[in-house]
Amino acid sequence: MTKLHHLSATELRDSFCKGEIKAVQIAEYFLHRIDRANPELNAFLKILHERTLLQAERLDQKRRENAPLGLLAGIPVAIKDNMHIEGELTTCASKFLSNYRAPFTADAVQYLEEAGALLIGKTNLDEFAMGSANENSAFGPVCNPWDLSRVPGGSSGGSAAAVAGRLALLATGSDTGGSIRLPAAFCGIVGFKPTYGRVSRYGLVAFGSSLDQIGALSPTVQDAGLMMEVMGRHSPHDATSLGLPAETYKLSTSLKEIKIGVPHKMLEGLSPEMRRNFDEAIKVLESLGAKVVNVDLDIAKYSVAVYYILATAEASTNLARFDGIRYGERAKKAKTIDEVYELSRQQGFGSEVKRRIMLGTYVLSAGFQHAYYKKAAQVRALMMDAYERAFDQCDAIITPVTTGAAFKTGAIQDPLQEYLQDIFTIPANLAGLPAISVPSGFDSAGMPLGIQIIGPQMCDVLVMQYAYAYEQATKHMKIPPGAV
Repeated sequence: MTKLHHLSATELRDSFCKGEIKAVQIAEYFLHRIDRANPELNAFLKILHERTLLQAERLDQKRRENAPLGLLAGIPVAIKDNMHIEGELTTCASKFLSNYRAPFTADAVQYLEEAGALLIGKTNLDEFAMGSANENSAFGPVCNPWDLSRVPGGSSGGSAAAVAGRLALLATGSDTGGSIRLPAAFCGIVGFKPTYGRVSRYGLVAFGSSLDQIGALSPTVQDAGLMMEVMGRHSPHDATSLGLPAETYKLSTSLKEIKIGVPHKMLEGLSPEMRRNFDEAIKVLESLGAKVVNVDLDIAKYSVAVYYILATAEASTNLARFDGIRYGERAKKAKTIDEVYELSRQQGFGSEVKRRIMLGTYVLSAGFQHAYYKKAAQVRALMMDAYERAFDQCDAIITPVTTGAAFKTGAIQDPLQEYLQDIFTIPANLAGLPAISVPSGFDSAGMPLGIQIIGPQMCDVLVMQYAYAYEQATKHMKIPPGAV
């Protein structure tokens, strides 16, 4: 059989629709890859064998009957385990939810399955999506397919590793401060965070409600566009869902008359290797006809501080429902209601989740709310204004995704140092902007690097258009050497 994992998602879909291969063959092929490789990668927490094969049989029946096939027909898709699939466990990689079965399916996930996707499994993540390395999972860290001794990035590390290792050809991720784009860069794939509200958050377990957004991880930009055409539509279930129709992601390679903004002050302190990689990306964009201009985003230097006040405050509120009564594992030795709350949370939450809940509770407490939370909200508003002014000068903004390539598992012990991994990605979440990570080459150790393209709100298609032009000119995307 052809090596199906060498195909893009679009190519695999086309092959199925033309009758060149059956959906059941696709399902069996990728399920076998997962069964063989997942023990090393730990990318999947749950493999949905029966569901996948049943959906594949339905697709084959539809094709035999010449019934309409969906846009994602026959494509294996991995679902981050903070999104609901009715009847399946949603653990958020936490001991607290190790027994929780979802009572309904998330909007985005339902749209994918309705479009013919094979929901092949639930992927590992940092507990409650809190982390930048996928080392905070209660069920063990995820390994990077390029080098098993390195992290895949977080929090959507399981989804990124699954796509990079070609255990699935598409995956969902959630992005609160870079949790799609950072692992995409570390794993050498494409990661897209849409405009806030473009994809329904109904059925996504909330971390920071004003920041969270569901997006796509894929081998290519075209594949990400295919996924967004399915997920990116209005939902009556989500009050923040944009009242706009789904978009069509028709992509071309021209960047003529496009202005690309570069925030040079943000780039001060980049290592020579990272700066060289970024400068090469700029040259590629210029060769495609783009004009590069300088933009002032100096205020973005406060983004990490602002994010870790606002996001933890929202996390503290959102996670208050996890008390051992309504959700999750209840402490067995508790004798009073107060002990139920205290011991259940103490036993159920990991150290990073506890740290963020405590920080969020502190900044919302009496006497500190105005000093911290209110000030952070004001700076966030100023940051939004700064991006609006920048987009008066340019069509899109380009930055690195990270300050370096994937680091060794356990190499960063200081939480503050890990938080700084998101310094280039957080601003897009604070401003609600669409942003994409695209492979931009490799470092001296052969590990993937990525660039980030950010656009104005509701310019998702244009952002993907610019990324596609860059991708086609460079062809950096490829399967990891010696991967599973």
